[in-house]
Amino acid sequence: MLMLRRPRRNRNSKLIRELTCETRLSTEQLVYPLFLENGEGIKKEISSLPGNFRFSVDQVLEEIGECIELGLAKFILFPAIAEELKDELATHSFAEDNFYLEAARQIKQAFPETLLISDVAMDPYSSDGHDGLVLDGRIVNDESLLILSRMAIAQAQAGFDIIAPSDMMDGRVEFIRDALDQNEFTETPIMSYTAKYASAYYGPFRDALDSAPKEGDKKTYQMNPANKREALIEGELDTAEGADYLMVKPALHYLDIIHQMKEHFELPIAAYHVSGECAMLIAACEKGWLDYDQAMPEVLNSIARAGADVIITYFAKDFARQFGS
Repeated sequence: MLMLRRPRRNRNSKLIRELTCETRLSTEQLVYPLFLENGEGIKKEISSLPGNFRFSVDQVLEEIGECIELGLAKFILFPAIAEELKDELATHSFAEDNFYLEAARQIKQAFPETLLISDVAMDPYSSDGHDGLVLDGRIVNDESLLILSRMAIAQAQAGFDIIAPSDMMDGRVEFIRDALDQNEFTETPIMSYTAKYASAYYGPFRDALDSAPKEGDKKTYQMNPANKREALIEGELDTAEGADYLMVKPALHYLDIIHQMKEHFELPIAAYHVSGECAMLIAACEKGWLDYDQAMPEVLNSIARAGADVIITYFAKDFARQFGS
């Protein structure tokens, strides 16, 4: 049969498929989330996110050392804060004895080649469990910015390479950018959680940090999952306010948003492949319904194919172990 075009020619062998591969995913694009807890000798597995742990600083140093040997050197850190240290103003977030800040200092001292991304939001430190300040039952916006900026400065001083506000308060990127610049951190980038949706897929993360809201939900500041055009508004604002990266969270269930952001903005696009999305795949693989070694890279490839330049994923270490850098 005469056919001038036979697309299968470019699928004939593994080497040919490598030549025609349109999306190339590497360990260099991945960021590994790590959960920290104050103390020593702590490595507690998160029951709803198997294979992931809360680490004390001494244990996280061992974990990071293993990752670096695999070619994985980019991390985003989250603190599990004791209840007695939480208050309405999240004051422990910038306290001198904050173990999260000390952990960053120790990691950078032990492994200066690492890249550390922070988390700027009140919820780990707030007795209310919200990302912003709660007054009279409302999450107030402008008053939260003062606390968030002070937190960001403390993190930059501790050695975090990228400051990542995850709170979704209006105007926080510009407020934090101004605060960083005024404190001589003009070279410190901001990775904004630009399109962070009020998703059902954050459950294991909140289990890991005991950070769920004490009352209400986060729908007055996180985005409506039904909305797409609104992400462009957030992207335009964050770009104008001085963001260096724009993030979409979650990733797998919002591939259309990642693609839209990539098409509309010149800044690097980050995507957070969140705990619930990862936990679903882990559970299916544990049941024997899917093969982890095949499904895991396919999932990450789909996020990169949608347009993500940076992928934050709990599968980063496994990908590095399987594929190297």
